[in-house]
Amino acid sequence: MSLPARIRSGLTGLNLSLLILVTVAGFLELLLGPVDLTVAEVLEGLTAPAENDLALIVREIRLPRVLLGLLVGAVLGLSGAAFQGLFKNPLAEPGVVGVSSCAALGAVIAIYFGLAGSVGLAGLVVPAFGMAGALVATVILFAVASRDASVLTLVLVGIAINAFAGALISLALNLSPNPFAMSDILLWLLGSLANRSMADVALLAPFAIFGGFLILLSARGLEALTLGDQVAKTLGIDLKRLKLFTIFGTSLAVGASVSITGAIGFVGLIVPHMIRPFVGYSPGRLLVPSALGGAALVLFADLAVRLMPGGQQLRLGVVTALLGAPFFLYLLMATRRMMR
Repeated sequence: MSLPARIRSGLTGLNLSLLILVTVAGFLELLLGPVDLTVAEVLEGLTAPAENDLALIVREIRLPRVLLGLLVGAVLGLSGAAFQGLFKNPLAEPGVVGVSSCAALGAVIAIYFGLAGSVGLAGLVVPAFGMAGALVATVILFAVASRDASVLTLVLVGIAINAFAGALISLALNLSPNPFAMSDILLWLLGSLANRSMADVALLAPFAIFGGFLILLSARGLEALTLGDQVAKTLGIDLKRLKLFTIFGTSLAVGASVSITGAIGFVGLIVPHMIRPFVGYSPGRLLVPSALGGAALVLFADLAVRLMPGGQQLRLGVVTALLGAPFFLYLLMATRRMMR
């Protein structure tokens, strides 16, 4: 069904505005830092030979950070919007319901047992374990939500999954063979875009893009799902395929993201709720703007982390948690008031 011209025009304007916001955030990330650069220096750094100092700063340090922020933010925003549509629950989000925690657990297991160093698979083992962990959590959530989709049930299941994954991660830290390994795991769990390379971008990009593509294919189905499962079936929606695409796509994208950058929470909760009023509360039309909004939020949050005064930088995951936890409590109380 084609969208009315007014809605289509408004959606295009929203996406264009968010795209401009993402571009501005990314360019500011390239310009600003311990060494502030001019626009001309950034352009020179993007094209200069590898041994050039500007090329080292721009291409080897700042550009991977920008690209990872773009990919991870888009994945988290898109996954949050898709989860909320699939579970018909405004509090569904990879971090809140335990998907990110289980993805982190899978990656920690791979790191703890030294599987990341396997010959020929060094680059794929950690993301594979992260995606497996995300898939397990998503399947559990879907099994519960399909029987009881209440807000309270989903929150309680998320708490249980987060607690269990957190306990196993703490066990891995407690049994860590040396303090250096424990420190590495702990810092990685806090979530950050720092100290990443173009190799990390190349590793994440295929999973993020393919997973995101599967989620975007579910847009029409999520739209029909708001009318109920039976009505969606009469409209020709294959519910089994819709659920498979959404769950598998989210597991691929979120699992790979967490395995590269650590857990960066609440992006998928904050962004869809901020954008939803601008798309007429439509879950299908919410997907692309949420991806763009998630990318903008992560890039601006990372920029704030980098420009924060003082010698010690906060981790990005800490900043998003400080923003997201109060927002989550507000949404929970608002949702409970609406249900009375």
